[in-house]
Amino acid sequence: MTTTATIMVCDDEPDVREMLQEYLSKRGFDIVAAANSQELRATLEKAPVDLILLDINMPGEDGLTTLRTLRTDNQVPVVMLTAAGEVIDKIVGLEMGADDYLAKPVDLRELEARVKAVLRRRTEPAVTPAADASGSAAFGAFTLDLSAAKLLTAEGEEVPLTAMEFNLLSLFARNRGRVLNRDQILEQAHDRSWDPFDRSIDIRISRLRRKIEPNPQKPQIIKTVRGIGYIYDPD
Repeated sequence: MTTTATIMVCDDEPDVREMLQEYLSKRGFDIVAAANSQELRATLEKAPVDLILLDINMPGEDGLTTLRTLRTDNQVPVVMLTAAGEVIDKIVGLEMGADDYLAKPVDLRELEARVKAVLRRRTEPAVTPAADASGSAAFGAFTLDLSAAKLLTAEGEEVPLTAMEFNLLSLFARNRGRVLNRDQILEQAHDRSWDPFDRSIDIRISRLRRKIEPNPQKPQIIKTVRGIGYIYDPD
């Protein structure tokens, strides 16, 4: 039986909250609403949600600050809502661990597709035929447990990953020793066609490197192949 996903809409504009709540409710989602970061935290303390739609430009504590504090202990998927053309906000949001972003005014059909894609990545981890028989793959001193969707240290401690970060590591595990270009990465791990000006993959890989590489400035696990893309070659 399929479980209905619960989505939190956090936006200071009542009209936006009502519009998103009405649209997504009609498509089978349970919706909770928050007007600011304080209401968001209070709601999360009562019950978890499956995804947060988080506006960046809120008065008081903005969405980026909220995302940064949220990511210290919570890996719930977050889709940022940004003002049109605010490229810097998008980049910073991705670096902080946002799973995706949408520009306002929001196209509701695109919003629904993005929400479903993020939820799908979280609930249906990719099958990894290149992994070993135990269902794991080594990333330097870390081990990706594919069945549990967890990245573990040598001591067995879990390293927080967003759904997108897990998908990227899984993709590299399936393609060990193979160069992947941005087209392939976006198609297989991001559910989005490639935009030549989209830096999201580079930003996410940079964020992953900070977690798994001994020296992120000189990566040895996920390497850059100049002019082409990236390669995972632990040997």
